[in-house]
Amino acid sequence: MPSPSSSSHFDAGPLNSNPPNVPAPAAGSAHDHAPAHPSGLRQSHTVSSSYSSTSDFERGGDQANGAGPSRERTVRFVGAPNERTSLLSRDHGHGTFTAADRKGTMSPANASDVDSLPGFPFDTPPDTDLDFSAYDSEPASPANGQGPASAKPPKKRRSWKRHLSSRITTHKINTSRHLARRHGVKDTPGMYLSYYLPVLVWAREYSWSYFKGDFVAALTVAGMYVPMALSLADNLAHVPAINGLYSFVWNPLVYALLGSCPAMIVGPEAAGSLLVGTVVKASVDLGRGGDEDRVLHARVCGIVAGMAGAMVFAAGVARLGFLDSVLSRPFLRGFISAIGVVIAVDQLIPELGLNHLVAKHPGVGHGSSVEKLGFIFGNLDKVHKLTAIVAGTSFLVIMVCREIKRRVQPRYPGVAYVPDRFLVVVLAAFLAYWFEWDKKGVAVLGTVEAASHQTFKFYWPFQPSNMQLMRDSMGTSFLIALLGFFESSVAAKSISGGEPFAGVQLSANRELVALGAANFVGACFMSLPAFGGYGRSKVNKATGGKTPMSSIILSLLTLFTILFLLPYLYYLPKPVLSSLISVVAWSLIEECPHDITFFLRLRAWPELALMSIILLSTIFFSLTLGMAIGVGLSLLQVIRNATRPRIQILGRIPGTNRFENAEFFTDSPNDRLEFIEGCLIVKIPEPLTFANTGELKSRLRRLERYGTNEAHPALPRLRQEDSNKNIIFDVHGVTSMDGSGTQVLEEIVRGYRERGVRVFFSRVPGGRDSKESEVWKMMERSRIVELVGGEGHFVSDVGDALKMTEVEGDE
Repeated sequence: MPSPSSSSHFDAGPLNSNPPNVPAPAAGSAHDHAPAHPSGLRQSHTVSSSYSSTSDFERGGDQANGAGPSRERTVRFVGAPNERTSLLSRDHGHGTFTAADRKGTMSPANASDVDSLPGFPFDTPPDTDLDFSAYDSEPASPANGQGPASAKPPKKRRSWKRHLSSRITTHKINTSRHLARRHGVKDTPGMYLSYYLPVLVWAREYSWSYFKGDFVAALTVAGMYVPMALSLADNLAHVPAINGLYSFVWNPLVYALLGSCPAMIVGPEAAGSLLVGTVVKASVDLGRGGDEDRVLHARVCGIVAGMAGAMVFAAGVARLGFLDSVLSRPFLRGFISAIGVVIAVDQLIPELGLNHLVAKHPGVGHGSSVEKLGFIFGNLDKVHKLTAIVAGTSFLVIMVCREIKRRVQPRYPGVAYVPDRFLVVVLAAFLAYWFEWDKKGVAVLGTVEAASHQTFKFYWPFQPSNMQLMRDSMGTSFLIALLGFFESSVAAKSISGGEPFAGVQLSANRELVALGAANFVGACFMSLPAFGGYGRSKVNKATGGKTPMSSIILSLLTLFTILFLLPYLYYLPKPVLSSLISVVAWSLIEECPHDITFFLRLRAWPELALMSIILLSTIFFSLTLGMAIGVGLSLLQVIRNATRPRIQILGRIPGTNRFENAEFFTDSPNDRLEFIEGCLIVKIPEPLTFANTGELKSRLRRLERYGTNEAHPALPRLRQEDSNKNIIFDVHGVTSMDGSGTQVLEEIVRGYRERGVRVFFSRVPGGRDSKESEVWKMMERSRIVELVGGEGHFVSDVGDALKMTEVEGDE
């Protein structure tokens, strides 16, 4: 039987003329590579007659003239492109491509037109030595009496820029460059720089028609959330109030330059601020300073923000944008609801005017929520009535306005522009000044200034003297980074779409870089950690904000507030700030009943148990313990799912050539599968790595003994040994294998062969024809191919493997 021809590369571009000095293929030679007597064991697939192989004649002119050895050229098939036509040939990733690639995938190309693209000189990659002389329309002039093929074009000297580019470019950039050349797209460094610096895109395309909407949106967000920043810093983070305003100066500005979601607004969040407060309290408990040491508290705030920013930035550089899916929804809902409960309980103390009593009970301020509730109920007779009335009235007004907006906004969208919280703050400050509430026992904000008495003082958070504080805050900073990125990811995905700049594309990895850089810059001025928030981003977009310019305007408005308006906030009542925080706590808790009802309807008991454990441990013990338990249980769940093999035993549907998972079928007569005598068909539907191959042997052994993974190993053997004479692995889902996974598979195959069991592999990705699949290469290097009996044991489908088991069984 004649040997098959060498492997071929398919290209949809037809050749309009044969290369010079090359004889045309003989008629009927299109299928000379097919065997004379195809095997009956598997279906024979031959190339359609509409294709014409040129593998035998594309060898250049040397062999035709007897001048020297032939040079193998790329094989092409003449025919119309179809759904199987590849957009990019396999060799592009390695920096080599053919002459016709310059014309695009679908367009016909003459080899003589390689250099005819207007304004686009042919530029080969630096590591490629291509010779297209055989395709020139006219033969090259003879040199030294040799044939045309001996004449080589002079080599061009590479510039240092191209040499440096060849060293730092990646596989993806090389592929992108080849695609750009093929489709006539200008490939410049600025194109890639604009991707990583979106400001280069939107600043160039910005129009003044956007400015009105951006300005109104920034003014609305500032009126609603700048007072909130004061509350978060003073009441939750226990740092100077101005540090909360810093988060609206630096972080939105940096994010506007680097962020990939134009409408998202970055600022401090309740959860992150509360976690900063836990680190501040822990530092006081450890003796690093006192409760009134504002300088220490500001330093801790900057260190936590800096470490969180550094972690997020490093994750973006390492392309870990998938981390937003590490924490499960039940964990996040349970943890966020627990934070809401903790915040609500914490704010009850200043809202009832009991702050002066907390100083007499040092353990209460740093205790659990249950201890604080006990303290509140034990001192209800000492509540300051005016403080409670001011706080309760502010809370009710804000909640009523919130509900009115929710119901009226669908019919009257303009109601979203009403800054209700800003109006409450201004009115409360005026009333406190007019009626002198501060002299009647109501606590007021007082002078707002930096702890160092210098506004915007630069402070490097990673000084060696701060090493102990950095160790204390490492775990909390990691959780702030993780929660902040998750909330930012949810906000970005929810409000993205309809952006005016097509060149700005949402990317999780670039979001990590932008958020990390923003927090890192803010930390140098001791700002609170700031991430994207869904609420304020939605307000920004609903009030006309379409571009990152709204973030820049918000930053300028906050800067104006710090420089000129802070003295007017002297009489702002602290109970009003506490009521603003209580509204946030309510919003964190209000979604929990919906999720609980949903999981109850699904009977998802593990999810409900996780939520309950996090909530109860946070309320009865501490936020740190609830955080540690929740993260630990979530990671254990991720590891458990990642390390469990999902192998299946297959059976044939009667009357068909289809194979399905036997565990999906019941034992009813109308729902049974056929099992082939002496054969065990096992499907591996996932890549094999060190994580999921640890139990692969035991799972396979269970399939051999019982025919299912659901049987308890205490059962005696149910399948006879003769049922496993042939093992067929359907490995179509094994798209990759690492060294550990390959080693385990080799041990499994070796064990079967030592027991005299024949092993076959079906649907290996890439197949044995192309020899380009990484899975196939790993099997060759590990000698699995040799162990099973050669390439003949690798077939295209399970049916072919069954036919081969019959033939070998007869032998």
